[in-house]
Amino acid sequence: MLVLTRKINEEIKIGSDITIKIITTSDNQVKIGFEAPKNIQILRGEVYEKIKESTIEASKAITNSNFDLNKYKLNKKV
Repeated sequence: MLVLTRKINEEIKIGSDITIKIITTSDNQVKIGFEAPKNIQILRGEVYEKIKESTIEASKAITNSNFDLNKYKLNKKV
């Protein structure tokens, strides 16, 4: 893990297209701004973990069911 000290309005660059900027600090909080291409998803850690858990649970539910994907296949005629 890289640990940096930054002041308000200072930035961190990740590659050429991602910028993290310190907006404000107060007491026990830091406001951070992110600039990144639209195809890069930025999530809070706890939201990411919930999505990951939901995806795993959904995958298990499909795996454990008698879900037959074959009936949804398209029959291509060549």
